[in-house]
Amino acid sequence: MEVGSVSAILLAAGRASRMGKLKQLMPLGDSTILEQTLDNLLGSHLTEVIVVLGYKAEEIVKRLSGKPIKVVVNPLYRKGMSTSIAAGLKFVDSQAQAIMLVLGDQPYVDSPTINRLIDAFGGSKKGIAIPTYNGQRGHPLIFARKYQAQLSHLSGDIGGREIIKEHPEDVLEVPVDCEGIIIDIDTPPPDSP
Repeated sequence: MEVGSVSAILLAAGRASRMGKLKQLMPLGDSTILEQTLDNLLGSHLTEVIVVLGYKAEEIVKRLSGKPIKVVVNPLYRKGMSTSIAAGLKFVDSQAQAIMLVLGDQPYVDSPTINRLIDAFGGSKKGIAIPTYNGQRGHPLIFARKYQAQLSHLSGDIGGREIIKEHPEDVLEVPVDCEGIIIDIDTPPPDSP
């Protein structure tokens, strides 16, 4: 399938309860976790990035001003990740042929890895693409537009796992050299204040 455009939904609405502080704005190098994740997306071949915020949205949105993104505030974020996916889907460009779901706490997934996933998906006939590192599945995930309704009707704190389980024959695993696809930041680093 030739993919003309892929829209990303960056899921950054959660409270980071395991972290104990506002994870999205935690420092990472000269930036923050969320800004680094976002910059990697903006440096890739994605045609648009939709950032879904919830917890402390007003504080986070200030850091994102001036970036070429759509910002959506999900008032139902406490009901789980599925509500943020549904909120973001409402703003996906009507021309987009696929949707990439990106976790806001994966700043180590670089732009070339995102491009590799987009290119592999575009060159295949599969409707779902999952990156793998040393055989382990990670994120971000790409879903063909045909899965939009199913994604909209997920419930609870799950992402696309249920759809992947229901359609194993439509899954393309894309090996990548980026360990970042299996690293998310759920606990503060040992030297963090």
